Amino acid sequence: MKTLFFAFMLLLSLPAASARRLRRDSQLIRGSVPRRRLTGLVSYNFKSRRRTPRSDDDPTAMTPIGGNADGLPTCLLCVCLTGSVYCEEVSPDMTSVPALPKESAYLYARFNKIKKINKRDFADTVTLKRIDLTGNLISEIEEDAFSKLTLLEELSLAENRLTKLPVLPTKLSSFNANRNLLKTKGVKANVFKKLTKLVNLYLADNMLEAVPTIPESVRILHLQNNNITDVTIDTFCKASDNYYLRPSLSEVRLDGNPVVLSKYPDSLYLYESTSSWTVPLRSSSLYRTSLNLSLLMKHQSG
Repeated sequence: MKTLFFAFMLLLSLPAASARRLRRDSQLIRGSVPRRRLTGLVSYNFKSRRRTPRSDDDPTAMTPIGGNADGLPTCLLCVCLTGSVYCEEVSPDMTSVPALPKESAYLYARFNKIKKINKRDFADTVTLKRIDLTGNLISEIEEDAFSKLTLLEELSLAENRLTKLPVLPTKLSSFNANRNLLKTKGVKANVFKKLTKLVNLYLADNMLEAVPTIPESVRILHLQNNNITDVTIDTFCKASDNYYLRPSLSEVRLDGNPVVLSKYPDSLYLYESTSSWTVPLRSSSLYRTSLNLSLLMKHQSG
């Protein structure tokens, strides 16, 4: 009888033991991952407890997919949309050009603390069409930093600390270098020569002493608030015909420059035109004002 009793009790204990084993081997044990460790993490690989140690025992067990905190990808610091990267006023401070996803077409990295543009910064992102680096601390750009950007159409380096310009991509249609520290010696004579598609050129609020050579394709030219004193006969005339102003020019700003138009009484005539100009006028008494004029510059014949 005793033997039968012990056999009966053994049979009753088997289901309870099986249930305990099933709970231990379940795919995801409730409470095995502390709630505080889940905050901010997007995705994990949860596996059997027998194959993955608990996160409390092994800190590396809960590493999120996509990298770790020591090397945050650009798209965790910035906003990445299809083909566009927005890195504006990034915190912590962004002091260099961020690594970009290949196939990026548009980069907006305004109002950061980028100090230098290196040749390697854009070497692997040849698909870029627009770069906006307005409001940084850029004082140096390596000469061939933009050499591989054959598709680049718009480039803004406004509000930086540049003293000279690098070689620019030939397909640029818009270039903005307003509010820098540019002097004429820092702008090579041929820096814009090959930019045959350039339409908008902004060089205001610098320290230029002369008007640089401007491509005939340019329609809008801003040169206000520089140190320009001379405007020669061929400054805004067609290269092949100094008699008439380039017909493509529709907006020119020269206000805020110490230009003395009286130095060229026999060189320039002012006539009504569809072109919009803002020019400074200076008299012998150093009185100067700015006027919005519709005018045409014509070289006096004979």
